[in-house]
Amino acid sequence: MAQNAVYLPDEFLAQMRDAMPASLSFDDFIAACQRPLRRSIRVNTLKISVEDFLTLVAPYHWRLTPVPWCSEGFWIERDDEDAVPLGSTAEHLSGLFYIQEASSMLPVSALFAGDEMPSRVMDVAAAPGSKTTQIAARMGNQGAILANEYSASRVKVLHANISRCGISNVALTHFDGRVFGPALPEMFDAILLDAPCSGEGVVRKDPDALKNWSHASNLEIAATQRELIDSAFHALRPGGTLVYSTCTLNRDENEAICHWLQEQYPEAVEFLPLGDLFTGAYQALTAEGFLHVFPQIYDCEGFFVARLRKSAAIPPLPAPQYKVGNFPFSPMKPREAALLTAAAAEAGLGWQSELRLWQRDKEVWLFPAAIEPLIGKVRFSRIGLKLAESHNKGYRWQHEAVIALAGVNNPLAFELSHAEAEEWYRGRDVYPLTPPESLDVIVTHQHQPLGLARRIGSRLKNSYPRELVRDGRLFAGHTK
Repeated sequence: MAQNAVYLPDEFLAQMRDAMPASLSFDDFIAACQRPLRRSIRVNTLKISVEDFLTLVAPYHWRLTPVPWCSEGFWIERDDEDAVPLGSTAEHLSGLFYIQEASSMLPVSALFAGDEMPSRVMDVAAAPGSKTTQIAARMGNQGAILANEYSASRVKVLHANISRCGISNVALTHFDGRVFGPALPEMFDAILLDAPCSGEGVVRKDPDALKNWSHASNLEIAATQRELIDSAFHALRPGGTLVYSTCTLNRDENEAICHWLQEQYPEAVEFLPLGDLFTGAYQALTAEGFLHVFPQIYDCEGFFVARLRKSAAIPPLPAPQYKVGNFPFSPMKPREAALLTAAAAEAGLGWQSELRLWQRDKEVWLFPAAIEPLIGKVRFSRIGLKLAESHNKGYRWQHEAVIALAGVNNPLAFELSHAEAEEWYRGRDVYPLTPPESLDVIVTHQHQPLGLARRIGSRLKNSYPRELVRDGRLFAGHTK
């Protein structure tokens, strides 16, 4: 990237000069903004341990440097980027890792900095899903996450990432985040508000990020952020934790938002310092205990993270005036549930007791039990996993359920070679040298489930969802 490729307005630079602590060099800040961003990944521990992942990818000679604030996070350098894009590697397609900027791993690390594991969490602005999937991994797919996204076009991407990572405890909503305080008062143990912001921290990824920058625009955005944090704080139970974060650098959208909330509820807002979150956190620590990450400190995107506790109840907001409408699902009757559970077990699919069977017509779904108290209070885009469709001859198991529930030691597993797995991701039927004996199999690669296949003669009929089919360069060219 050319030295002058990143656009930095004079007024922005003046504001940064004022905001930056004396311990940091302004010249280092300018230089960091002009450098290309280091790529980073986060291992998805719902599917593989960090240790096993490192063993699996060792033959590729990726240079992986640990991210200090996330034990699953690594900066990555590769010599084979031109041979196969990172997003087209076998390990990415099967959900073993998520491509996530290192600093964006900070908010979830802060959310789980305490000793208690929350059972119901909300991610207010969730797409494309990096933080939602990180939260789910930290929760071990237990409890429930409400993942909200205001942009309708991004909800589909959010769901695709949740499905690829084998996540079963998420409910999706599509609302303006300001509805949750009135609609779901005191319903969450922990809330992440990674707020829409002016994006001043992302210039290393997007050189034109500040082309339309203005101080007036920052103040407009801050007004929305105040409404969002107020709503989120109302949705948080007393004793719960709220993490407020942005990928911007000015104080108006960061420290000032947290101080404003404390001024509104002085008896209820407690700042929880993040100086002990990881070794070296002191370099970004503010007087309040927030982390204000300028890009030169850890050589990553600029970021801001604050951790707050709701130490007392606050007066509720007026109840919402909308109607939620009838909920089209009903819990599955015990006898039918027992039959279905037994059939699923034969297909190698099992689930924890925290997931409950619900149905709508011929569809069978698994809902996280911790989401049930919210039913009837908001309208959901999607809850949990679609497990099956029932028909005369039994059940048709769904792709997302296989990815989440089949595990790595499945009795129906049929392991594909590198080349066969590539054919699978391209949506083509597979012709193994030795076809399986059973009619229905769960095809795997690197022992990870890729989907369901039916043997017809010597071929395995592909059932990979059409919307996920890949073309272009895939991993078969990525030799060990």
